[in-house]
Amino acid sequence: MLNTPPCFSGPPTVFASATRQNTDTMPERRPFVRLPTDVYPVNYGLCLKPDLIDFTFEGKLEAIVKVNLATNQIVMNCADIDIITASFVPEGGEEINATGFNYQNEDEKVTLSFPSALQKGSGTLKIDFVGELNDKMKGFYRSKYATPAGEIRYAAVTQFEATDARRAFPCWDEPAIKATFDISLIVPKDRVALSNMNVIDRKPHPEDDSLLEVKFATTPIMSTYLVAFVIGEYDFVEGQSSDGVTVRVYTPTGKAEQGKFALEVAVKTLPFYNDYFNVPYPLPKIDLIAIADFAAGAMENWGLVTYRETALLIDPKNSCSSSRQWVALVVGHELAHQWFGNLVTMEWWTHLWLNEGFASWIEYLCVDHCFPDYDIWTQFVSADYTRALDLDALDNSHPIEVNVGHPSEVDEIFDAISYSKGASVIRMLHNYIGDKDFRKGMHSYLLKFQHRNAATEDLWDCLEQASGKPIALVMRSWTKQMGFPIIVVDQEQQGDDRILKISQKKFCASGPHNGEDCPNWMVPISICTGEDPGCTKLKVLLDSPETTITINNISPDQWVKINPGTVGFYRIQYSSAMLEGLLPGIRDLTLLPVDRLGLQNDLFSLSRAGMISTVEVLKLMEAFVNEPNYTVWSDLSCNLGVLSSLLSHTDFHEEIQEFIRDLFTPIGLKLGWECKQGEGHLDALLRGLVLGKLGKAGHKPTLEEARRRFKDHVEGKQILSADLRSPVYLTVLKHGDSATLDTMLKLHKQADMQEEKNRIERVLGAISAPDLIQKVLTFALSEDVRPQDTVSVIGGVAGSSKHGRKAAWKFVKDNWEELHNRYQGGFLISRLIKVKALFIKQFFSKHCLLNCLTWVKCFG
Repeated sequence: MLNTPPCFSGPPTVFASATRQNTDTMPERRPFVRLPTDVYPVNYGLCLKPDLIDFTFEGKLEAIVKVNLATNQIVMNCADIDIITASFVPEGGEEINATGFNYQNEDEKVTLSFPSALQKGSGTLKIDFVGELNDKMKGFYRSKYATPAGEIRYAAVTQFEATDARRAFPCWDEPAIKATFDISLIVPKDRVALSNMNVIDRKPHPEDDSLLEVKFATTPIMSTYLVAFVIGEYDFVEGQSSDGVTVRVYTPTGKAEQGKFALEVAVKTLPFYNDYFNVPYPLPKIDLIAIADFAAGAMENWGLVTYRETALLIDPKNSCSSSRQWVALVVGHELAHQWFGNLVTMEWWTHLWLNEGFASWIEYLCVDHCFPDYDIWTQFVSADYTRALDLDALDNSHPIEVNVGHPSEVDEIFDAISYSKGASVIRMLHNYIGDKDFRKGMHSYLLKFQHRNAATEDLWDCLEQASGKPIALVMRSWTKQMGFPIIVVDQEQQGDDRILKISQKKFCASGPHNGEDCPNWMVPISICTGEDPGCTKLKVLLDSPETTITINNISPDQWVKINPGTVGFYRIQYSSAMLEGLLPGIRDLTLLPVDRLGLQNDLFSLSRAGMISTVEVLKLMEAFVNEPNYTVWSDLSCNLGVLSSLLSHTDFHEEIQEFIRDLFTPIGLKLGWECKQGEGHLDALLRGLVLGKLGKAGHKPTLEEARRRFKDHVEGKQILSADLRSPVYLTVLKHGDSATLDTMLKLHKQADMQEEKNRIERVLGAISAPDLIQKVLTFALSEDVRPQDTVSVIGGVAGSSKHGRKAAWKFVKDNWEELHNRYQGGFLISRLIKVKALFIKQFFSKHCLLNCLTWVKCFG
């Protein structure tokens, strides 16, 4: 499953949770007992009949089960379902009716009691039940959409991860209790019905000729959280992968063209993973479908992957470059799960990080294969790697691998540590092992555990056998303890040799770690030199607090760089002389973009933590005068945004805006407003970034041009290109009034594409006047905003200004009952709480404020 952010002005990425508590200081967890193993399912025969008018459903379950130990009761998971009748038919025996249903609502379980013991052996469990098509975006729920004619209708859709299959049918809802599924759906004959497998029979319902009974093929053995079904109105586009798998992308009616890009990506991606894992995709088809109301970004249900509309649909004329990239990444992420997660599944939610971290890494590998011009690995460093470093440096971070007891804890670990740090350490591991042995180990793992469950240690064992390296020992230091090291480096030239003194200590955002019990990591260290910046000259495994490394045959004028490619998950503090030596590599661009990015990001972070002087950061900033790379500018922009937010409540706010204007004006003039012949994907992203930054900072020529273009756009004289809409909308709102906001809300109402609605929603928080901020917050809870997007609007307000943060937090508190009822404890509601804590942690640390003020005085 892929999550989406509550507030983000560029391409959506996984939102970073900053407030997950250290597991050592968490409040006492609820007691939890997993389901008993005396009875377990072999096959679910499931028939569901949803009512799309009254929002209810009827269900019949006939499950073939195995009784391991004689018992007079069966304990299953069940939530928000009423059981009508239940019985057990022993193989070759007579039916035994259940005499009672004892619901344990808090634990989401039901105990079926029988008048006599069910004997060891096989049998069939029969249950008739009813439930509600809820509006909470979990379980079996209703999703509202408008037909092309404007009529409001509802689809019936599912979202079962982590523990919501139990809201659709009574089941053993734990990832390790796998079974096969035979699913039938009774649906209106004018609706599309989909499930994990292909349709094998479709016939009129005997009691109602307006209904069809649709039967699907038997699934492979699989976990309940991967089951899915969708009933609604959809068009589709179809293709076939080179290895013979039928691929369909389902879109809202009349929008089939918007599924073509995702289809292109999926058709390329399946053969890529087949080849990479050397294990064939095991199903005959895969469907990708856009769901109107959807809480996550996407969900990897086996054979039927569900997506938010913005994570799947691309309009050739009205979708921006960042949206195309986002769709490619999400498709790559979910299709990777078809092997890693679906074919081999985590034994328990404790190992969720591996499921998500791996998919969050390999999605980039896949997109790099499909779209090499995206320079996607450099973007990974900015989007995932540095975000994970920032959050993991907080005192209240948590280890990647968290012991999960009660399933209610699962939502807490769907955060950036699971996804982004998980992906980053997998990337480091891949680099440490090498691609050949990594693929060999992955193939062994998938073959050994296919159609079964595995734990993190099982993967380490397979990779260790393939590589001959101490994988388990190395990775334990990265997954079992929170945080990461800072690598402190100094050098000395001795003749033709360079002596490096390297040490490690825990890095903390609040300043140097001074505790006695300083943790150590097994750190893969790579080193390159100015002679060949793209080639690793030396690799070592730092398994002690400090060491000395000798580089032979290197002249005194050659610089030395630690962590080429910015692959190792750590920060680096160079001596002043070493840092000085690296500056020419930034100016003349001989250092790779990913390394230029890593250098400046480390220095910003060290400065905010009070560990280095701001003068060193200023020296580095001046070296970026010739920088052409989008991702480097993006990361600079993010870091300056942190400083700008920090200074928003001081007398130095205008000085930091002036600094931003001076820094971004040359590249802005070079790029201009119009796309030039020969430009590509990254140029479009850079233009949007730079113009948005200049506009927000009040650069007068940019502001005037943005207002002119916005006026022409609204009047229909000259429609803005998709790549310019976000920066123009942001600029006019930041410096706009009530009329500007009203115009923007009118554009939102008129928009036919969800991407355009989301684009507007994410920038509404830029409006400055307190009364208009309140109007935006009220809009967030209106019918005009889809339930899953409310958090984006509130988060956008919280991220805009000091007043916005206060207003957003007050709004959340004042409307807590409605918000809680809407999201019912899912991960969307937890993010509302995290919004305020995120800004408190990142923007108001003592060290950060002092260093920022020093900075402003230096350039002011």
